[in-house]
Amino acid sequence: MNLRRHRTALPVLIGLASACLAGCDAGLVGRSGAGSDGQVVVGMSDSVLATDPASGYDPGSWLVFNNVFQSLLSFPNGATEPVPEAAEACSFTDRQVTTYRCTLKDGLKFSTGEPLTSADVKFTFDRIRRIDDPAGPAVMFQNLKSVQTPDDETVVFRLRLPDATFPSKIASGAGSLVSRAHYDANGLRRDGKAVGSGPYELDSFTKDEAVFSVNEKYQGTAEVRNKGVRLKFFQADQKALKEALVEGQVDLAYRGLSARDLADLEKGSGGSAPDVVEGTGVEVQHLVFNMKDPVAGRRGVRRAVAHLLDRDALVKEVHRDTAIPLYSIIPSGIAGHNTAFFDTYGAAPSRTAAAAALRADGITDKVKLTLWSTPARYGPATDQTLKDIAGQLNSSGLFEADVKSVPFEQYEKGIQAGTYGVYVKGWVPDYPDADNFTAPFFGEGNVLGNHYRNATITGTLIPRTAAERDRAATNDEFDRLQNIVAEELPLLPVWQSKQYVAVRDDIRGYQYCLDASTVFRFWELYRSTT
Repeated sequence: MNLRRHRTALPVLIGLASACLAGCDAGLVGRSGAGSDGQVVVGMSDSVLATDPASGYDPGSWLVFNNVFQSLLSFPNGATEPVPEAAEACSFTDRQVTTYRCTLKDGLKFSTGEPLTSADVKFTFDRIRRIDDPAGPAVMFQNLKSVQTPDDETVVFRLRLPDATFPSKIASGAGSLVSRAHYDANGLRRDGKAVGSGPYELDSFTKDEAVFSVNEKYQGTAEVRNKGVRLKFFQADQKALKEALVEGQVDLAYRGLSARDLADLEKGSGGSAPDVVEGTGVEVQHLVFNMKDPVAGRRGVRRAVAHLLDRDALVKEVHRDTAIPLYSIIPSGIAGHNTAFFDTYGAAPSRTAAAAALRADGITDKVKLTLWSTPARYGPATDQTLKDIAGQLNSSGLFEADVKSVPFEQYEKGIQAGTYGVYVKGWVPDYPDADNFTAPFFGEGNVLGNHYRNATITGTLIPRTAAERDRAATNDEFDRLQNIVAEELPLLPVWQSKQYVAVRDDIRGYQYCLDASTVFRFWELYRSTT
C-alpha cells in the first residue's frame, strides 16, 4: 500500500474510488467530536441506491452491505486474496475448479437472533439469481449452476464452467448473506431496512442519513472499535460536505468532492485542520465506442481519437493530479497490468498519426462526433473530462466534436438502445483481480453494451484465465487480451484513480485500508484518546 498523509486547511474527498477506512491501532472512544456516545460520523456525497443485496450494485450500497451483512469470505486489510468470514473453511474440491465447498462457523446468528445456516446461504444465492434485478449483482453469478446443502453447516456451489475467481466473487458485496425469514424469495425488500449478521445493524435509513449500531450477535473476523456509525448523505453537494467537516459536523469525508478542491486544500495548513490521506486506487474510466455506430464504428475514427487523446493534460488540468493516465484495461496495482495502449498509440498526441488513420479509412472530411456523458455516476469531473477530450479532438482540426450529458437512467437507456456512438464508463471493481476488469467488459452479456465481440477473447482467453488457480500464471493471457483490445479499440482507457479520504485529527483507523479491495470498514474507525 502506498499512503501519503497531507495536512490541509479544509476537508475534501474526490469521488474517484470506493475507498475504505481502516487501521490496526487498538482503541475506542475518546474526546467528543461530531459523533456522540462513541459514534463516528461519516459524510458522503454518493447515494445508497439499495439496502437489499439482491438489488444494490453501486459503491454506496456496497458500503452498507459490507458492514451490515456477512459474506462467506472477506478481504483483510490490504489483501487481494479472500479469507474465511462466516465460513470456517472453503475450498475447491475438484481440479476443474467447478465445485466449491464451504463449511460454516458454529453458532452464527442474524442480528434478530435467528441462526444462520446453510439454508440461508442457499436462499441468498438462489434469490439473487431468481430476482435477477438489472441493478443488482446477479450478473456475477451467471456461471453458478446450483447450490446444495448436505447439512446445516455445509454449502456446495456447482459451477457450469471453471472459475478460480469464484471465491473473490462471493467475498464481495454480492455475497452478502440474508435471512430467509426476513426476505422474500421472489421480490426485493423496499422498506429501507436490513437484517444481516455483520458487525453492524442498520437502525434507520432516510434520504439524509443512515444510522448503524454495533451488532452484539456478530461472530466474525472484524474487531469493532467504535460504538456505532452515522452516515450522512450530502446528495452530490460537495460544498456542504466540505463545510460539514470543517465545522465538525462530520468526522470524516468519503467520496464525492472535486479534484480541484483537493488540490487547493493540500496547500493549506493549521493545527486543527483535517488531514487528507492518499493511497493507490483502482477505479478506472474509459471512453467506449459503439462498434455498430456509423461513425464511431469506423476503425479509422477510433484510431484517430486514440492518437489525439492527451491523458497527461486531462489528469493535470481536470483532475489536478488526483488521477493517473491509464494505458491498459487492467489498472496498475492489479496483477496482469500492461501498457498496451501506450505501446500502440504513445503518450504524446499526434495529429499526423490521427490524420493518417482517417485517410487509411477513406475519411477526408471533418468527423462529426458526439461524446455522451452522465454528470454524477462516474465522479463529479466526468462532464468536464469529456468536454476537454472534445476540445482536444477539435483543436486538431480533424474533428467537430461536442458533448451531451443526461441523467443516469436516461443515459443507460440510450446505451441499451444503441443511440450513442461514444460514451463514458467508469468502473469500481467488485473484487481485486484482473478478471473483474476484463470479463465484465468483453465476456458474454458484458456491461459495455457496445456490440464488441472477439472470439479469441471470449472463447479462449477469458475461459483459460478463469480456470487458472494460480492467478500469477494468467499474466501472459491477460497481456494478450489487452493487446487485442488496444488493436481493435472497442474502448479507450482514460484514467485510473488515486484514493483519498479527509478526516478530522482525532479520528484513527483509516491508514491501512486505502486498498484495492474497495471495502469501507466502519469497524476500524475510532476516536483517539489523546
